[in-house]
Amino acid sequence: MAIIMTTALAIAETVNFDDMKTGAPPPGWTATQTGSGAAKWAIEKDDSAPSKPNVLKQSGQATFPVCFKNDTNIKDGFVEVKFKPVAGREDQAGGVIWRVQDANNYYISRANALEDNVTIYHTIGGKRVAFKSIKTKVKSGVWHTLRVDFEGNKFTVTFDGSKVIEATDQSFPNAGKVGVWTKADSVTLFDDFGFSGK
Repeated sequence: MAIIMTTALAIAETVNFDDMKTGAPPPGWTATQTGSGAAKWAIEKDDSAPSKPNVLKQSGQATFPVCFKNDTNIKDGFVEVKFKPVAGREDQAGGVIWRVQDANNYYISRANALEDNVTIYHTIGGKRVAFKSIKTKVKSGVWHTLRVDFEGNKFTVTFDGSKVIEATDQSFPNAGKVGVWTKADSVTLFDDFGFSGK
């Protein structure tokens, strides 16, 4: 019985980007966007990185820049990331995506420093619709942690260690990839991308 239980539990993985070449997107990831524009995803050195020396930086402009890990396929589990909103006149946001079917179909939760809120959405055919949001302080220029635990149609969003959203949605019942997300002209840094599930 114990053997069955241990094999059913997936091991958590963390990607800290430190062994990757700077100036290029992370290998094995799809660095793209939902909608129009030109996202610019690249590994960069950053002295403020929670795990030094490297971060994943998004510095382009697009409707929704997305970057997801190609070899992931998770139905139930969690995804989390440390992110720092650095700049952006229209938006200063960072988020995680899960059950990603492609660049136009996925769940997303994000925190926005210009709006001081955390929101959960589904994006279907490139169209993003919020299904729950909460006001909370999101500081620009500071590292934050965003995590989503997902099982079936239930989702729990945790921001900087506090549970902020519990929600349900039926849009994407099947397994998919996990990754990170920004919006518009957000310049955002990401580090310590963690996930687990099956």
